[in-house]
Amino acid sequence: MAGEVDQFLGQSGFYVGRMESNSQLTMLLDVVPPRLPAGAEVMTATIDLPPGDPGTPPHRHSGPVFGYMLEGELLFELEGEAPRVIKEGEAFWEPGGDLIHYQAANHLTDRPSRFVVVMLGVPGQPMLTLVDAEELEARRDRRGARTVDADLSEAN
Repeated sequence: MAGEVDQFLGQSGFYVGRMESNSQLTMLLDVVPPRLPAGAEVMTATIDLPPGDPGTPPHRHSGPVFGYMLEGELLFELEGEAPRVIKEGEAFWEPGGDLIHYQAANHLTDRPSRFVVVMLGVPGQPMLTLVDAEELEARRDRRGARTVDADLSEAN
């Protein structure tokens, strides 16, 4: 039986309102991004990675990106952080801006991986820009530790 309750969500205490419902909400990710581009353009897409695929080369996004693993595992590495594995059913995000996204590779060699992303971009700028070798070298001291677990490969 439904009951009327005040709905507050997540760490931010986002107020949904007073409602009667039998639905169940499962919080996947609750973050306050450091910035949202003024007049942000939003793109939602699925990304399919074949087994062992290294994904997009090092790049950056003009605004924050939010994702959810639909199936498989993603080897995910942002500038200043150690690589980590994101598994099916887990959510992730990155702030975008000047930060380099080093890896979004399929961590599995025997099956594909698939995730959905919601990207918020600066109007008139590309959602994704590749980083050249010269800049990667100049910023290599900002890259995090390079180990996830014993089976981490040096794909990028």
